[in-house]
Parts: sequence; structure tokens; C-alpha cells
Amino acid sequence: MTDPILRSRPESPGNESFGSAEEPRKTSTTKRGGGDPASRGRTTIADGVVEKIAGLAARDVLGVHTMGSGISRTFSAVRERVPGTSRSTATRGVKAEVGEVQTALDLEIVVDYGVSISDVTRAVRENVISAVERMTGLEVVEVNIAVSDVKLPDEEDEEPEQRLH
Repeated sequence: MTDPILRSRPESPGNESFGSAEEPRKTSTTKRGGGDPASRGRTTIADGVVEKIAGLAARDVLGVHTMGSGISRTFSAVRERVPGTSRSTATRGVKAEVGEVQTALDLEIVVDYGVSISDVTRAVRENVISAVERMTGLEVVEVNIAVSDVKLPDEEDEEPEQRLH
């Protein structure tokens, strides 16, 4: 039977406390660091990540014509034409404040004419909360929704490629 000897290398650059390649070191069968590996370290989630998730989840709801106010859609259309300045349309109309374990969201939507605004906003809240909590693990403490416009059937779309429903 052989003695368990490991020629160790530093686990991270510049960390010579683990010995050198010439010095053998005995190892034990216990884990280093202790605790669950998933709890070692910290995960941070950027506001933009939560905004994209919320924006896509809100757009999935039937009755949501588009996101953002007329002004924000106009500025977004101009930004998309300037190279290097386009912001994802997935985040338009969404603002997130992300903390360590919680997030709060503000959404601005345009609804289709004829839908129940209260039903649409309820469905948007449910879909957004479900998607954000499932994908990020953050607790969504509030989803504030501002309905900034109603899309009438005879109005032309400002951005036909953005129409999802």
C-alpha cells in the first residue's frame, strides 16, 4: 500500500503557501474550505440582467403591444441607428433596482385596445415575478407598471418588427 502523497501546485497564481512542485505533501481525506461548495463565494446579478428577463417576460403576455413610452421608443429607434450605442430592446421600458437578495421593478407598457388593463397588468406581474425569481433566485418585492398608451387597431405601428402579439 502506498502512502497518499501529492505533489501540490499552487491553487491560485501567486499563492505559494501550498508548497512547491519539489516538496511532496501528504493530503488528508477531509474537504478543504468546509461547507457546501455552492455556498463558497458570492454571486452578483447586474440590473441589466434582471431588466432583460423582466422585459422578455412582460412582452410574452397577450395584450402587451410594446414596452416603453412613445418618447423612449423614439430615442431607442434613433440609438439603434447609431453604431455602438444601441441598447437591447429587451430592456426598453424596464428599470430594475437589484440588491443582494431582492429586486424591485418598474415597467412601462403599451397595451392593445380592447383588452382589460387590470387583467393584462396582473398577468404581467405574475409572469415577470415568476421568471425573475426562477432565473435569478432574487425575491421580487414589487413590480410597478405604468400603462403609457393604448394601441388602437387603426394606428400604424411605429416599429412593425417589434410587434410580438
